[in-house]
Amino acid sequence: MSGGSASRMLVLWCPDWPVVAACAAEGVPQTRPAAVFSGNRVVACSALARADGVRRGMRRRDAQARCPELVVFGAEPERDARFFESVAAAVEEVVVGVEVVRPGIVAMPVAGAAGYFGGEQRLAELLVDQVAVECQVGVADGLFAATLAAHRSALVDPGRTAEFLAPLDIRELDQPGSDRAELVDLLRRLGLRTLGAFAALTTREVLSRFGAAGELAHRLASGQAERPPVRRRPPPELTVTKEFDPPLDRVDVAAFMGKTMAAGFQSGLAAWGLACTRLGVYARTENGEELTRVWRCAEPLDAQGVADRIRWQFEGWLKGTSGRPTAGVVQLRLVPEETVEGRSLQLGLIGTEQQLADERAAQAMVHVQGLLGPEAVVTPVLDGGRGPTERVRLVPWGDRRVPERQPEARWDGRLPMPATVFTRPLPVRVLDAAGAEVRITDRYQVSGPPAAVVVNDGPPRPVCGWGGPWRTRAAGADRVRLQVVLDGEAGPAVLLVRALDNPMWTVEGVYD
Repeated sequence: MSGGSASRMLVLWCPDWPVVAACAAEGVPQTRPAAVFSGNRVVACSALARADGVRRGMRRRDAQARCPELVVFGAEPERDARFFESVAAAVEEVVVGVEVVRPGIVAMPVAGAAGYFGGEQRLAELLVDQVAVECQVGVADGLFAATLAAHRSALVDPGRTAEFLAPLDIRELDQPGSDRAELVDLLRRLGLRTLGAFAALTTREVLSRFGAAGELAHRLASGQAERPPVRRRPPPELTVTKEFDPPLDRVDVAAFMGKTMAAGFQSGLAAWGLACTRLGVYARTENGEELTRVWRCAEPLDAQGVADRIRWQFEGWLKGTSGRPTAGVVQLRLVPEETVEGRSLQLGLIGTEQQLADERAAQAMVHVQGLLGPEAVVTPVLDGGRGPTERVRLVPWGDRRVPERQPEARWDGRLPMPATVFTRPLPVRVLDAAGAEVRITDRYQVSGPPAAVVVNDGPPRPVCGWGGPWRTRAAGADRVRLQVVLDGEAGPAVLLVRALDNPMWTVEGVYD
């Protein structure tokens, strides 16, 4: 194979897989329009939803305006991986060497299998019959082109991949996980609307204007291999193996262990100047069962990418709809099945020191979690809700930082975010001028004007201004809020809250 040619690949694609998996998980019939949202935007939608005008990237409000009966799901990669494991296993019954690109797409080299089954057309037909869900198959030179061929159920003749790609929209470069939205937008503004127009540029022109990321996209648009081949075989010591006692039988525990292994795996590759593009995940159960899956990646994996694929794979193994192991996993092995030169992951000149510092900090946080547990290091996520404590959610370091509720949705009665939000309730007493506790009447009024606040059994602090109370409801319980300004007009504004069935007030937030 020459340096610029791409290997012949077959891709099996299950359209709208996140929607298919979500409907299967929730028991929603496929006859209803549905969409999956992340960050209040559509990331996948069913054909029925598209027929009503719903599109990828559309805001939730716009999507529901076009399709009022739209069934809404949140994005859950673990759910997608869990249900896709049965599809990958079904394909593996026909062809060996199946590699998962992401939940919804599997790829495999086509040469050997096509010869065995009597041609590419016959192989494609067998795979479509084998898989129990709607799917499409494409064959072309290279993973990128084969994926686009699968979107069109096309079998591209050898050597004609560039011709197949040329008329396609330049936006095809921005496949999920590729992070090329800005590059594609720039190319469109420069008048390069098709892959062929971009491919017509010389490599020198692309490198000088768009850098290494543009060069890779240019190779894809030209029908070439994703990157020149690397003839170095990964040394055996790059394989990372870990034994477990007790065995791993829960996804959350496996995901936590996977983060630690991923950090060590990535460090070993970096020491050799390599990056992984095909990751082998091999496991052995307590009963001696051997579990195997290879993940193929268009872009070199970083430590987070490795950890994600470990978590997704355990979702499929431990919670999948078929072929679950009969015992917990006692050994996990990560193997770099294919590597590229480490420059594929090198940082840009601008911000290099900061990015290296961030990477070192991330490794330190994973180390702390390994010593103290996953909850020892958490990061805040801005969520949807009316009150400050509802809008701030802490997630363990390394977990997906995505909102559970839509932050941009309309939340009637939502308060501005305080400068400080307490993760644990801080008890306070609210007193009137006579020193009596301020109560809430049946009409949701205060029994007397607040005159002082006692914070955590400290000395009374005078109230120079107050507002409220306001009735609200959270977690199925009625509550009231009260705002007070302490210690003079220049003092802090404090947001207090209490449940109607509990006389104790607590501090919800402090405005500096």
